[in-house]
Amino acid sequence: MTVLNFAKIEKRSAAAARSRNGADKHEYFVAVAHVRYILRKVFRLIEDKAKELGLESLAHQALLQVYGSPTQELRVSELAERLDIAPAFASNLIKGLVKAKYLKRESDASDARVTILRITPVGRAICDQIDTEVRPHVDYFTSQLTSDERETALSTLMFYVGPGAIDGK
Repeated sequence: MTVLNFAKIEKRSAAAARSRNGADKHEYFVAVAHVRYILRKVFRLIEDKAKELGLESLAHQALLQVYGSPTQELRVSELAERLDIAPAFASNLIKGLVKAKYLKRESDASDARVTILRITPVGRAICDQIDTEVRPHVDYFTSQLTSDERETALSTLMFYVGPGAIDGK
C-alpha cells in the first residue's frame, strides 16, 4: 500500500497555483498534463468496457449520475445539468435508456409537470458489471503509479476543487 504525504500534496498544490499565476507556467502544465493522463487512461478503460457492453459513453455517464445520486433518482433537468448537455439532448438520451430498461420515468408526486428518472435493477446491474470488469485493469494501471505521480495528480485535483482552488484564484 502506498502512503501519501498530504503535506507534500498541499505544497505541490500551492506551487501549481503560483506557477499558474506566474510568468513561467511550466510547473503548472506539467501537473495538469499528468493528472489529465491518469484521468484519461482510467476513463478510457471504463468507456471501452461500457461500449463493449452496448453503452455509449454519455449513456453510461447518465446511468452513473442517476445511480450515484443520493436517492438514485434525478429530474431530467438535473441530469442534463450534471452531464453538461442541453435538456433536449438529455431527453433523447433518456429515451434510449428507458427503452433499454436501464431507467424508468415517473411523474413527480408534488408536480406532475416534472419527470423523475429512476435507475432500474437492470441499470444498476450494468453499472455494477462495468465496474466489476474494469476494476482489475484500473487497479493494475494505478498500481504502476509511483507515490510522486499520485501526489502530483492529487495536488492538481486539490488545486481545482480543494483548498488550492481558493488560494489559486
